[in-house]
Amino acid sequence: MLEGRSIICFAHDWNGDPTSKTHIMRILARRNRVLWVNSIGMRRPRASRADIGRMADKLRRSLQGSFEAEPNLFVASPLAIPLPGLPLADRANAAVLAAWIRRLCRRHDLRRPLLWSFLPTASGLLGRLQERLVVYHCVDEYSAFTDVPREALIRMERELVGRADIVIVSSQRLLDERRALNPNSHFVSHGVDVRHFSAALDPGTEVPEDLRSLKRPVIGFFGLVADWIDLPLLRSLALARPDWSLAIIGKANTDIDLLRGVANIHLIGHRPYAALPAYCKGIDVGVIPFVWNDLTIRANPLKLREYLAAGLPVVSTPLPEVRRYRRFVRLAYGLGPVIEQIEAALLDRSEAERRRRVDAMRVESWEARVEEISGLVQARMGAAA
Repeated sequence: MLEGRSIICFAHDWNGDPTSKTHIMRILARRNRVLWVNSIGMRRPRASRADIGRMADKLRRSLQGSFEAEPNLFVASPLAIPLPGLPLADRANAAVLAAWIRRLCRRHDLRRPLLWSFLPTASGLLGRLQERLVVYHCVDEYSAFTDVPREALIRMERELVGRADIVIVSSQRLLDERRALNPNSHFVSHGVDVRHFSAALDPGTEVPEDLRSLKRPVIGFFGLVADWIDLPLLRSLALARPDWSLAIIGKANTDIDLLRGVANIHLIGHRPYAALPAYCKGIDVGVIPFVWNDLTIRANPLKLREYLAAGLPVVSTPLPEVRRYRRFVRLAYGLGPVIEQIEAALLDRSEAERRRRVDAMRVESWEARVEEISGLVQARMGAAA
């Protein structure tokens, strides 16, 4: 495990739900000092209420200064010109951010840091922070997200991949594409907090009332409801099986009017990470109803291992990284096959099967993944030295 190092991490906003980035940095902070820099944004804001609210929130958090969110893990929110991809704005942001981060490093005693970026937008900061090593940790095809400056992100990422000392990716497809630009690229899959999610099997865990009151069986999804979720499929599924309840747990950042007004679709909304095991206990089958596109075929859904660590049978779109778990997951695409596989999964809910899924996830803990990542980074540091 890495130990005694300073790390500057560029990632999403800390106050969001835990992601792979959160889990990895929390574990590294046990033995290292981490400065977590909240996202400087990958898309240009619009004159909408939501975007104006987000900008106001970023301004408020920036003015509050940095804070120690957890032992050895400091969080800071930068101010930046929200025009990613515009050369003049990118250069200005890089110069101002570099000076601001150097001051934070002095304040929090970070010396010769590892620059560890999960975002391509950090490319302009390379060489400005007295970094010992550059780690690019790619967990998504960022240029495939909606409303981002695609060509600019491709350019930024190519520069970051090419100049990074080591590239870590979370899917084989991402690896194949980035290794052509940097031979020091490595695939490390996501992990899971088995102890947290296996609480779904604890007799003392109570199913929340908003799920307990639903008609069984409950077909469940939790996570961000975005444009990579197949909403027409979910609507068709609910209409085709009115005796099933579909529970959608999560915040929506896309139009979900298609799901409204269907009696057996229950839009439960966002629930805290701490409550997810209890919700898993009230779900009969977990689904991953992703569309098939440039973003999802490179994705490695965190919820797959979280469902399995909660003992749930799973039906998923046959994404490449999900197919690795075909021993535990039923794969289907399209309404008919999805219904068929859910019906089969409903017969696969014995206590022994639930325990088998949980046990299979014990070797995929976040601690094990961070050990693997640390070994790769340490080896690269040794080679560089």
